[in-house]
Amino acid sequence: MIESISPELQKFYDIFEEIDKGKISEFKDFLEANAVNFNLFKDGNFIERSFPFDMIPRIIPKDEFDHLEAGIIQRVKALNAFLNDIYGEQRIIADGIVPREYVDSAVGFLPEFMNVVPPQMIRTHISGIDLVKDSVSGEWVILEDNLRVPSGVSYPLSIRRAFRHTYPEFFESMKISKLKQYGDQLKAAMDYVNTGGLNVVLTPGRYNSAYYEHSYLAKITGSTLALGEDLVVENDEVFLRSYDGKHQRVGAIYRRLDDDFLDPEVFHPESLIGVPHLASAYRAGNVAIMNSIGNGVADDKGIYYFVPQMVKYYLDEEPLLKNAPTYLPYYEKDREYVLANIDTLVIKDVAEAGGYGVLFGNRLSPEQREEIIQMIIDDPRRFIAQEVIEFYDLPCMINGEIVPRKADLRAYVICGEEVSVSMGGLTRFAMEEGNYLVNSSQGGGFKDTWVVEL
Repeated sequence: MIESISPELQKFYDIFEEIDKGKISEFKDFLEANAVNFNLFKDGNFIERSFPFDMIPRIIPKDEFDHLEAGIIQRVKALNAFLNDIYGEQRIIADGIVPREYVDSAVGFLPEFMNVVPPQMIRTHISGIDLVKDSVSGEWVILEDNLRVPSGVSYPLSIRRAFRHTYPEFFESMKISKLKQYGDQLKAAMDYVNTGGLNVVLTPGRYNSAYYEHSYLAKITGSTLALGEDLVVENDEVFLRSYDGKHQRVGAIYRRLDDDFLDPEVFHPESLIGVPHLASAYRAGNVAIMNSIGNGVADDKGIYYFVPQMVKYYLDEEPLLKNAPTYLPYYEKDREYVLANIDTLVIKDVAEAGGYGVLFGNRLSPEQREEIIQMIIDDPRRFIAQEVIEFYDLPCMINGEIVPRKADLRAYVICGEEVSVSMGGLTRFAMEEGNYLVNSSQGGGFKDTWVVEL
């Protein structure tokens, strides 16, 4: 179902009818000229490709976005408090809100980093909160929290420049909230936690799916783009090795690689893209790592279940935004419900991301159904189950034709001295009709998101 046309969207269509459609090809030229890629690894092959883009933006009325913004900020504040607590006093466990075994068994929980205090007590510097708009209730629903290394923010930032250049009439006639302050906000957050020295964006290199984004974010924040081999730790301090042999102190690292590859002395010893002894510098408080080591515990889809309770516990507030209806097979009552209704539910592996490990019960063969039932019985902590959210399709221009496609929204949140939400976000859509998996890593496309005020 496509959402009804708002006055803001109607204004877009009124202008759209009059524009020169022949100029749409300029978007593709821009993407290719600027190497705006989201690369894929498929069947063991590296596929370098442009990120499919649709010029029809998602338009969110300003008053509707204001509610989203308040709810997202509330959620990120609660999650940051949870992470500080879970690596500190663990009050939420002692008070019986979150089961101890649920935290201890989370793949992303790193007990060796207990009692490490990050600069300014911030762990969720850059968050990506995934939402969909329910076509039944008309409400926005949060599907997932991404607090490790969320990607995608560079794509709407990049394409907005092309949009303003190619079709300025939209921006002359519509009150569209600006995105250009994101780079300033991100730099301010890096400066706020910086322990003294350079700001660095740490990249795995050009074969990473989001390498374009790494270089783009380094550019707009005035940071240094560095590989692991460019950094060295001496006496628990991090330095950038320059070509002239000089070492410059590094105070904040926006890392774009997962914990497992960050420090071969602590995590995977075979990692060639990390920085040896970086964890020691972090433990000593001599460098800010954005996002903090160990945030994966909050990305666990089982922990997601408890976030509304975290809002009440840490902030003493009612959640402004809802989770999707979720069941934990870990609890006997929920497990019985899941096993009895598996044909109507979505089953998710708690440790997976990017659309992987997602199974729709109504699409399982009898053999697959029995297999997943047995897996849930054998290891209930490994899975959650959710009711299927019939979220809205959006109009998308594919091969010159406007067609409906499922779409979500990833909202980007920066946590520094203040918590701010980017005025827009990344709208991802499925390329195939009826596909509910819109993730970029599953081959989905993207469109800009406009916050519009009449």
